Amino acid sequence: MQSIAIFCGSSIGNDPLYRQIAEETGRYLAEQNIRLVYGGGKVGIMGALADAVLLHGGEVTGVIPTVLLEREIAHDNLTDLIVVDTMHERKETMMELADAFVALPGGPGTLEELFEVFTWNQIGLLQKPCGLLNVNGYFDLIEQLFTHMIEKKFMSADALQILSKEASISELITRLSDYVAPPLKQYKDNQSSTIMRGGNPS
Repeated sequence: MQSIAIFCGSSIGNDPLYRQIAEETGRYLAEQNIRLVYGGGKVGIMGALADAVLLHGGEVTGVIPTVLLEREIAHDNLTDLIVVDTMHERKETMMELADAFVALPGGPGTLEELFEVFTWNQIGLLQKPCGLLNVNGYFDLIEQLFTHMIEKKFMSADALQILSKEASISELITRLSDYVAPPLKQYKDNQSSTIMRGGNPS
C-alpha cells in the first residue's frame, strides 16, 4: 500500500486524545513509507496529522478547493498541494490518488467524504478499502446505524465487509491491506440483490 487518504476534522475536538491519535497515525504512516493524501489544511486534526507525517520524514499530498484555501488555512509546507475548483473535484482527486481510505474523528464533512467512498465501493465505482480509526469508541454509533439499516433491509450485510473498524492504526492498515471486495449491490424488480464483481451472478 503506497498511499492512504485520511478524512478528519478541521477542528481539534474537546479531548487531547484526538490530537494524540492523529500524531501517532502520522508517525506510523511515515515509518511505513505510506504517503498521506488529505484535505490540505493546517488546522484541527488534519493539520496535526500532516505535521506528524512531515516531522517523521514522510510525504504528504494535500487536496483543497479554492473556497477553503483561506477558511481551512492551506498548509504551506506539504510535499504537494493540489488546488481544485470544487468539493467534488477534491473527493474525486483523493479517490484517484489513494489506495485506501480512513476516517479519523471529525464532523459531517468527514462522514460525507467517507460515505461517498463507501457508496462508490458498494456499487462498484471503486474497489478500494475504507476504514474507521475508532478512537475511544467515536464511531460506535455508525456501526449501530448500519446494523439498523441491515435489519430494515436497506443495506446488505455483505456491505459491512467494505468498512473496517479498529482502534489502532497499525491493525486497521493490516485489515485494509488484506481487503477482499464483497459482491456488488444490484437491483432487480424493486428488490435489492447482489452480483459478484466482474459481472458473474451470485
